[in-house]
Amino acid sequence: MIVLGYNGFTNGADTFGRLYGATGIDRHSILGHDAAVSLFVDGELVAAVEEERLNREKKTSDFPANSLRWCLNAADVRLDQVDAVAFPWSFSPDVVNAMIQDISGSSLTVEQKFDRLRRFGELYGGLVSKEALHADFKQRTGYELPADKLVPVPHHFAHLMCGYYLSGEQDAAFLVSDGRAERLSSVTGEVRDGEIRLFEKSSISVNHSLALLFGEITRYLGFMPNNDEYKVMGLAAFAPAPTDNPLMREVVELHDDGGYALALANDPSGTRGYYPLLDRLFGGDEERRGQTEFRAMVAAAAQQMVEEVTAHQLRALESGTDLDRLIYEGGLALNCVNNTKLLENSRFTDIHVSFGASDPGVAIGAAVYASRIEGRRRSASVTPYLGPSYTDAHMLAALEERADHVEWTVLDEEAVAEQTAKLLSEKTVVGWFQGSAEYGPRALGNRSILANPSFADIKDIINTRVKHREPFRPFAPIVLESEAGRVFDMGKKKTSPYMTFVFPVRPEFHDVIPGAMHVDGTSRAQTVTAGSNPRLAELLTTFTELTGVPCLINTSFNVAGQPIVCAPGDALDCFLHTEIDYLVLGRFLVVKK
Repeated sequence: MIVLGYNGFTNGADTFGRLYGATGIDRHSILGHDAAVSLFVDGELVAAVEEERLNREKKTSDFPANSLRWCLNAADVRLDQVDAVAFPWSFSPDVVNAMIQDISGSSLTVEQKFDRLRRFGELYGGLVSKEALHADFKQRTGYELPADKLVPVPHHFAHLMCGYYLSGEQDAAFLVSDGRAERLSSVTGEVRDGEIRLFEKSSISVNHSLALLFGEITRYLGFMPNNDEYKVMGLAAFAPAPTDNPLMREVVELHDDGGYALALANDPSGTRGYYPLLDRLFGGDEERRGQTEFRAMVAAAAQQMVEEVTAHQLRALESGTDLDRLIYEGGLALNCVNNTKLLENSRFTDIHVSFGASDPGVAIGAAVYASRIEGRRRSASVTPYLGPSYTDAHMLAALEERADHVEWTVLDEEAVAEQTAKLLSEKTVVGWFQGSAEYGPRALGNRSILANPSFADIKDIINTRVKHREPFRPFAPIVLESEAGRVFDMGKKKTSPYMTFVFPVRPEFHDVIPGAMHVDGTSRAQTVTAGSNPRLAELLTTFTELTGVPCLINTSFNVAGQPIVCAPGDALDCFLHTEIDYLVLGRFLVVKK
């Protein structure tokens, strides 16, 4: 059976911009962002790539035509051979009727209700109905998709099935929490033998979305909602957690069943509805919102709010299940500080947060759901290195196109790790381009910028000269899995291959890897093995033997606002427009003229 999963709309950005004002700083507050394609053949994930890597538009919501072509070509499959096409949104008649009733039964004025119904009607007819999906697919592919092959999948089930598949398809409790699905923002339950059971009493309406509130606070602090929430998480470490959190006192109401409600949830004034309240709670104004100390104070309160609310959900989930594994997916699961606290403060023996936890993963999860994989258990998780790879010939062609600006040396395969380790023993920044592109929002060692964490100021060098981003933002280390427990207090975790958890750096290593440690003494570490990434493991081994430093800084190979590089030309252009010192492009060692 061949199943293709995809996310994205041709006119999504235009439609949301026109109907809901999703432009400028709010341009990612739409459905279909992080467009992508996955392809399964007989239950195995054989190819997946995000559209932004190919069309070079960060968080694109466009129909993923480039990704679809690449996945089909990579697997040597034609569209007419595909048995099902899964889409991670399901606006069924029942869902649409319930949404209409939600609007009709709200406290809005009659005029406001008609306005919302008009906009929703246009959104449904032009974008998310099954008829609109068919028309969009034909327009962009030229293929008349048979009606019975299109499988709309509920958005939260797509998130869940991504985590379920990538964690080995084993029985687990689950928490999915993101900005919004069709009507809900968070669900909990169990998966047993592939069958999903929702704990419906704990489901949270989109009108009370914790992730959207965190996004509103992100916007309040001058960052981009549905994009920069990780900056708020990082900034929170620069201020103490409040002893009396005004957000928990006046905005959040916790319910005994694990649910919660948010003040101003139905405020009709739009995206800035929380501004007056936040100004009052924190003593803010337009000037103070730009001050680092004020922003850190608000960020610390917002981070604590997320931690307390999700812990509240988890306590209710624990009481309703006897399973000891938890799958946590959705955009809120990228809050790696919270993930660690949830695990360490719960009775769950492990929490699985996949490399596709946010919306890139729903293209994978929708296909899993449509495949109806039931009762099968796998011990190994799937590699994240699912995207395009390039031959020496591709790389050489890209080099020759830029021969006026770069020079290169061809290394023997066995010399790549040794020469790169020698470069990294100094205070240098190295672009690292190897193998197949990673899937998801994290650079996991194939499209990375690497540096030596033993230099305390290397963070400032990379932030200022390379990434062009805020100076408070930390960098994550990569470490051999066999070394991780010696360097970090891993708690319940034995491995962390996807940078989805943070760990305290052991005191004896504070002065060894200061460049990869956040202000609170933690690191968002990625563990590596020879099985998961042979060349990266070889580099780490060689670097540690040469320097005695057990980690490398690993950050995504891009600059602020740009997608992670995918092709050799992308890597070379990023190299040439930043102060990266060297580029290791496959086995080509590249320097600037």
